[in-house]
Amino acid sequence: MRIPRTAGAIFMSGGLLMTVVALAYPAILGVEKTATSTERIIANTPFGPVTEADRDFVIKVRSAGLWEYPLGEMAMERGTTPEMKEAGEHLVVGHAGLDEMCRRIAPELGITLNNQASPQQQQFVATVDAAQGKEFDSTAVQIMRVTHGQIFPAIAKIRASTRNTLVRQLADLANDTVLDHITVLEKTGLVNHENVNYQQTNPPKLPKDQATPPVPQPGAPMVVLTPRPDLDVNTAAPTAPPSPSASASTGEE
Repeated sequence: MRIPRTAGAIFMSGGLLMTVVALAYPAILGVEKTATSTERIIANTPFGPVTEADRDFVIKVRSAGLWEYPLGEMAMERGTTPEMKEAGEHLVVGHAGLDEMCRRIAPELGITLNNQASPQQQQFVATVDAAQGKEFDSTAVQIMRVTHGQIFPAIAKIRASTRNTLVRQLADLANDTVLDHITVLEKTGLVNHENVNYQQTNPPKLPKDQATPPVPQPGAPMVVLTPRPDLDVNTAAPTAPPSPSASASTGEE
């Protein structure tokens, strides 16, 4: 028998609290790991050296889209408020854009992309999918807000340390997109900041095999997250650098 739970009550239960944390944390476990991994160079490209951290970051951004995109579709269809549906639209559009960049730069960097999210990420989607009504809204928002809050500083570390221009561009886009997603999730009014802050700073340890996306089968077609220009949503607007001609015309050096 289903037991009704409010947004605040969802994260007050100790058992559910640990379950949610365990499901949410793998989404960014690998990204946080890249920020402290060795800077061993695994490839040299015209865009700069590719380190283990760079490779893992690209794969983890790809993996994030493989579970957050379908969750966004669910929010668009099953969200009970306009704000929840709007959050779903931003998840879909944002991760479609990140996915396009990952697929574009991966061949240039010699990176093989995954076609599935990690086992824990897949279970995460199943857990949200099992909820209904207001419980669906609050469960999805709380977990998504935790994962986005954890990945935000991890992106900054990669952006500050990478020597590869393509990885730097991906980090820029990821930074804008995650900030946008945090904003629309908070706009729903369902974020319990006290519990979110606790979970962001007290993540559990999880088995590596549960947090690692499976290696794609040889010859398997590339999974593509479908762009949705029909949604007319802007999730990232980075400032373009001045062109050489613009600098020359203004007399700047």
